[in-house]
Amino acid sequence: MKFTMPILAAVVALLFIASQSVYTVDQRKFAVKFQLGEVVETKTTAGLYFKLPLVQNVKFYDKVILTLDNTEPDRVTTSEKKPLLVDFVVLWRIIDVRQYYVSVQGDEEAARRRLAQTVRANLAEEFNKHDVHEAISSARDAITQVTQQKANADAKSIGVEVIDVRLRRVELPPDVTGPVYQRMESERRRVANELRSLGAAESEKIRADADRQRQVILADAYRQAQTVKGEGDAKASAIYAQAYGQNAEFYAFYRSLDAYKSTFRTKSDLMVLDPSAEFFQYFKQNGAVRAPARSSAK
Repeated sequence: MKFTMPILAAVVALLFIASQSVYTVDQRKFAVKFQLGEVVETKTTAGLYFKLPLVQNVKFYDKVILTLDNTEPDRVTTSEKKPLLVDFVVLWRIIDVRQYYVSVQGDEEAARRRLAQTVRANLAEEFNKHDVHEAISSARDAITQVTQQKANADAKSIGVEVIDVRLRRVELPPDVTGPVYQRMESERRRVANELRSLGAAESEKIRADADRQRQVILADAYRQAQTVKGEGDAKASAIYAQAYGQNAEFYAFYRSLDAYKSTFRTKSDLMVLDPSAEFFQYFKQNGAVRAPARSSAK
């Protein structure tokens, strides 16, 4: 029993020392080996490695792509001296873990602050080269590309790489938006009034042309109607003349009957004429009709 405890203690001590002598590097991590606070070695590939216990220690840093989000939109100025609010996001990663540790002591927040400062300065510089229209639409890709290149050149000095810079939002600040919208509204109202005026003028032109065409069509129709009517009257007169020429007495009798029919439509019709007038000549032939005793006819 007296020998068991020392042996057990020795085994535990050996296991502890062995565990402190071995470390594992994940494929998503960098490893930096320190000896008494000084960097002695870096590991960039995954695997099992050794170190001196109690003398050396290891710290791990991410190898994956990291994200830098801008917490508050930055206020930049265009070439027209107009302000814009710019919100961006940066994708970055560590490429030289030794330089990274030496530059920012491995502090990720310090690296983020350094990158944010660089990106902000370069974005402000690039936006200042373009007007509002270009900054919002056509030149956005060029601005982010140049900013990424400049920021990456500076980031290499701290052992990191800027992979991409993206603009999430580019807009006018609230104190500028109101007047801009008012100017846009006034411009749209002016254009609308011009279009209404042009539409009214075109409407009047179309209406005048339609009226002219209507008059031409009516005149042409009236001319054709009068022509047809004249031709009909001529044919009717020819037919009447032909019928009259065949039997004048019958024609006169037939026309008188039409006159009687048109005159005496109802029982209340009254005409005051001389009984011997020619109008009643067919009432008096062959004694069929006697002349009325009074100078009136119904």
